[in-house]
Amino acid sequence: MLSNLFQRLKGSSSLLTSKDSSAPNSGENKSLPPIDSRKKARELVLGLQDEICKGLEEIDGEGKFQEESWDRPEGGGGRSRVMSEGKILEQGGVNFSEVEGEELPPSILNQRPEAKGHKWFATGTSMVLHPRNPYIPTVHLNYRYFEAGPVWWFGGGADLTPFYPYLEDARHFHKVHKEACDSINPKFHRVFKPWCDEYFFLKHRRETRGIGGIFYDYQDGSNMLYKGQQPNGSAAKISNEIGSCYQTWDELFALAKGCGKAFLPSYIPIIEKRQNQSYGEKERQFQLYRRGRYVEFNLVWDRGTIFGLQTNGRTESILMSLPPLARWEYGYVAPKGSREALLTDVFTKPQDWFTDKTLEDKCRVLEAID
Repeated sequence: MLSNLFQRLKGSSSLLTSKDSSAPNSGENKSLPPIDSRKKARELVLGLQDEICKGLEEIDGEGKFQEESWDRPEGGGGRSRVMSEGKILEQGGVNFSEVEGEELPPSILNQRPEAKGHKWFATGTSMVLHPRNPYIPTVHLNYRYFEAGPVWWFGGGADLTPFYPYLEDARHFHKVHKEACDSINPKFHRVFKPWCDEYFFLKHRRETRGIGGIFYDYQDGSNMLYKGQQPNGSAAKISNEIGSCYQTWDELFALAKGCGKAFLPSYIPIIEKRQNQSYGEKERQFQLYRRGRYVEFNLVWDRGTIFGLQTNGRTESILMSLPPLARWEYGYVAPKGSREALLTDVFTKPQDWFTDKTLEDKCRVLEAID
């Protein structure tokens, strides 16, 4: 979690030097944070950590989160919570951190000189859950806030990674998060859904990490919604069609709160539906094989993980996202017409989960509708 916060800070320097229209413009940042912004953001992510851990312990029935608090000498700290060998969760971590410093790096100050002389602050919660049953998807969540004087932004999202997918599960997860976004602004989900498909993409495999969800970053209420690194991608195109989208600090805070609170309703029903499905060694081995893809993304492409390891961050928190077991198989190809092929051919590609009727035909033949 600490590594992710530092990477969002570091990653913004390349973002801010971009000349395309999606780069944030401090002159258009019309809304300032409230006086108690840091307190409100901290309490929000702490509350989400508590709420999510409580809900997960209740549904698991046996496993309990073990908490470890830590301090950062430069300022701040956090608390890591990990559940191992639960009834449902083979391993899962839900982390909180808040870090601060006296001075921002020159790479950021050169672009945002108005932040000079201000102490910077970042806080967030991050979660990855690896269930034991192959029919229950792995899931990830992260919501965070950064501030340095007049410079501030929100980021976050959640995404689902099934191994033996069901169309209704995918639709449910997306529906709940769409409703959370739409409750603040219907424009959000139009950009944040394709942005998620874009970010959680294994370039060397040419596949998405899972079915996606929502993802957003550097949201300070100014300019375009999309502030990513692919100006010619789908998310950027939709953002450009929408145009400038001004939002206040309170509206973006409400977005983080609404999406964070949408997590349990988006995921618990899937656990309840799948937890008692029987599986064999074949399904278990395929789950471990696909977990290998999760490891590949986090160690090869995830900016937070890479930066954290290269800068001697807190290793246990950085690698909390990795599964307890995974495997690799040389040259594996899923049998044609199998459930495994359905995952690799359909559920690791960006889809229009709500309106594409061909998905029902592809899933029905393999009893992957409900």
